Amino acid sequence: MFDPRLLRAFTAIVDAGSFTLAAERLNMTQSTISQQLARLEEAAGSTLVDRAARPVEPTTAGERFLGYARRILTLQQEAKSALGDPAGTASIRIGIPEDIVSAAMAKVFGDFAQRHREIRLDVTAGLSRDLTRRYRAGEFDIAIVKEPEAGPDCRATFPEAMAWFGSAGARGEWPNPIPLVAFPPGGLYREAMFERIEREQLRWYIAFAGSSLHNVLVAVEAGLGLSLLPRSATAGYRVRQYMPFGTEPPMAVSIYAWESVGPASELVERMGTILAARCARTGK
Repeated sequence: MFDPRLLRAFTAIVDAGSFTLAAERLNMTQSTISQQLARLEEAAGSTLVDRAARPVEPTTAGERFLGYARRILTLQQEAKSALGDPAGTASIRIGIPEDIVSAAMAKVFGDFAQRHREIRLDVTAGLSRDLTRRYRAGEFDIAIVKEPEAGPDCRATFPEAMAWFGSAGARGEWPNPIPLVAFPPGGLYREAMFERIEREQLRWYIAFAGSSLHNVLVAVEAGLGLSLLPRSATAGYRVRQYMPFGTEPPMAVSIYAWESVGPASELVERMGTILAARCARTGK
């Protein structure tokens, strides 16, 4: 292990081409910097500087060693900076449904991260039931989930308008059995969709199962079948509400958080503001 002080003396001598100038740059005497170079050469087992040259130059061994010396000093400075910078030393783990990760919500995360550099946001998007399970298991500090009814320990809840959608280019009535576009088993919308179809005593089959909201909407847009979806998620897709099925009860979009004070609570409040505006806009 080479003493960084000795490496610094060596690189300063090479850069300055002079023991005197190097000593001045490091605020030490010429004898001290000469002693430090001698100690480094003893540790390295090689002469590193040609003292007779004018200006002073590294020897062949010194040239090979110089790159390593600079890298060691750079790494030392990076390690010192990393230990002295609190950025990212704490984390807030967030679970959130895919369609809730809007530009407005992402801006909330970005603004929070800028104001709290010591906190790292770990955001995971997924299906609500999986997010709920992982939140209850302590894997998330904050979770936004969709559910038929809000739990008693939620921090806030908002109604999300639901409706049936088909392709904007569809013509006439759907065939019997009705083709459905659904999420994978366990998805909240999937089960609500089946319950409604069966209440209507209609026959159905799964024409397409998508693992993401985008995939489901693209399949509906292409005319593969009907799907029950949040109205807020359909903007920008060529789909339209399937009026024969009328309206559906809203889903609850709920926020859960373990902490009620501190930065996490501040973040929950701002996330709630975005959700309130989103649900109010699409519920009209």
